[in-house]
Amino acid sequence: MEKQTVTQTENASRKVILIVVDGFRPDAMTGCGHPYGNRLLELGSYSLEAETVFPSVTLPCHMSLFHSVPPERHGILTNTYVPQVRPVRGLCEQLSAAGRICSFFYNWEELRDLSRPSSLAYSFFVSESLYPGEKTNELVTENALSYIREESPDFAFVYLGLVDIAGHNHGWMSEEYMQACRLSLDEIQRLVEAFGDEYSIIVTADHGGHGWMHGTEEREDMLIPLVCIGPDFQPGARLGKAGICDIAPTVTELLGVTASEDWKGRSLMKNSGLSKDTV
Repeated sequence: MEKQTVTQTENASRKVILIVVDGFRPDAMTGCGHPYGNRLLELGSYSLEAETVFPSVTLPCHMSLFHSVPPERHGILTNTYVPQVRPVRGLCEQLSAAGRICSFFYNWEELRDLSRPSSLAYSFFVSESLYPGEKTNELVTENALSYIREESPDFAFVYLGLVDIAGHNHGWMSEEYMQACRLSLDEIQRLVEAFGDEYSIIVTADHGGHGWMHGTEEREDMLIPLVCIGPDFQPGARLGKAGICDIAPTVTELLGVTASEDWKGRSLMKNSGLSKDTV
């Protein structure tokens, strides 16, 4: 079993919320008409040209986010989970082994396989098949707000699926898609304003999209927004080169936990605040 150590730094008591908006294009975050899209860029270090992995499909992208390796390493190439032939320890397993408390809030059931048994202290799932997408976004956020206030977990993953649903049903960058972006930014604003003083917060996406689809290597599918808010990140500054595999190492460093030796990404704390922009 891989040995776990906790770095003896001030980060040992830091907490992190990771917010992933499925299918959220960077140009939609800043161009959908919600003022909080640009406000996020003032609050944290950011990239509007961070890269996801190919295939730019929801489960492979999330597996790469949580395991910090490309799909050819973790082996998930579609939205159907298969056990890893050469297992890589994921973010929640890494944190749990170091005594950190992890929680999940999501509305797409396939994400249950992002963590292994016993690595989560709490998990909330609401089915998109039973409620309209807008309602599931609200229920996910409400449950996250309640649990985080009461229990203060070290790590919380909040997944919002409405934007991807709108993209598939109406087309990426359609008015319906843009409305879904605005509604999702409402939920992000609630979380940041509630916990921004206590938690470092990372806002990102799994992939973008074009037309009524995603999954290709086209720029519209591969670029994702990435915003890191907290005392370790310079507000309003651009991040250096960043990708979805860099998120797990960033979370572990913020929490004072060593990254897995199998991970390929690097912590974004090492390239934050490289240049200051007016947004």
